[in-house]
Amino acid sequence: MAADNPRGAMFRVIVPNQPSRVTNAELFFDLVFVFAVTQVSHTLLNHFTPLGAVEVTLLFLAAWWVWVYTAWVTNWLNPDLTPVRIVIFLMMLGGLVLSTTIPTAFDGRGLWFAIAYAAMQVGRTAFWLFATPRHRTAVRHNAIRILVWLCGSAVFWILGGLAHGEERLWFWIVALGIEYVSPAVRFWVPKLGFSSVEAWAVEGGHMAERCAGFIIIALGEAVVVNGATFAELTWSADNILAFVTCLVGSIAMWWIYFHKGAEAGSEVISKAAESGRVARLAYTYLHMPIVAGIILTAVSDELVLKHPTGHPDVRTIVSTIGGPLVFLVGTILFKHSIRGFLQLSHGVGIILLLALWWFAADLSPLWLSVATSVIMIVVAVWESVSLGAKVEEAEER
Repeated sequence: MAADNPRGAMFRVIVPNQPSRVTNAELFFDLVFVFAVTQVSHTLLNHFTPLGAVEVTLLFLAAWWVWVYTAWVTNWLNPDLTPVRIVIFLMMLGGLVLSTTIPTAFDGRGLWFAIAYAAMQVGRTAFWLFATPRHRTAVRHNAIRILVWLCGSAVFWILGGLAHGEERLWFWIVALGIEYVSPAVRFWVPKLGFSSVEAWAVEGGHMAERCAGFIIIALGEAVVVNGATFAELTWSADNILAFVTCLVGSIAMWWIYFHKGAEAGSEVISKAAESGRVARLAYTYLHMPIVAGIILTAVSDELVLKHPTGHPDVRTIVSTIGGPLVFLVGTILFKHSIRGFLQLSHGVGIILLLALWWFAADLSPLWLSVATSVIMIVVAVWESVSLGAKVEEAEER
């Protein structure tokens, strides 16, 4: 039985030239974050103010961070083993508590949010340390380093949960800052020093597939929002066009990320000599704006579907243009990290979206959404054609 495996046998068995697959337990765990993404987008929709944007951004960064840390750990540990599965299921419980408290994290349930988050981060890392055999010194030292940093940030999460108003926000900014800075300084701690890049080797195909799965989660949430909102509307010409436009926009985002980028990223990280460095930059950090752009677009879709005509308000303009803009910024940086050059199609798309901002107030929400979707289609088609031409040239040579 898997439960009879001795400590140290909980790590994945890496077979050369055979990528580790994403397990059903990991996919089951991801379902919690479908709910988390929905909560983030709805919270932003209901608190679309400068302060609300800061608070929701912090909550999104926290949700992403706990998910991506779990993806790193399950890249090393084997989720098909019973002890690892139990930890994943406990993480699901914590994730549900975390997701449930997102709308009221800065009100009545802040302490619950903080407890759930800190327990997930510290508990998962402590189990990873326990599961690592003593002879794997570099891995054990990494686990200790991360545990020290996460325990330090947990103090500020809990203090923030106990505080109120702006004090809570500042405590949580400090806590999140500690966690986001720690990988950049390679988790330095006294005596153990810095973590080495070599110690962070990952199974590249698995990491790429996990992060691509989260993109699917975010896009799926956007599609669900579109369908649920449209189902409550009368089927007028404006509403139907708005629904189709929002769906086409989501498809364009899928195409831009998956048609070439996801496969290229998987290939690069799988062959990289320093896979940990690629995973840290391309997947841990640069996937954040990609997901954030999709979530912001989901907010736009709901606003456009409910009010397709008239003059757009600030929320509609910011979300309708800002969502694709943030997505393209994240995507161009992600593809630059794996290809080594900036994608011209994405750069032009970013410029067109910025230019559209000057005319946004004169367009209805519907036609503003149509314009952004057209720009995203142009980017998707341009990249597909240009990269296809490069492949043909390479084959001819």
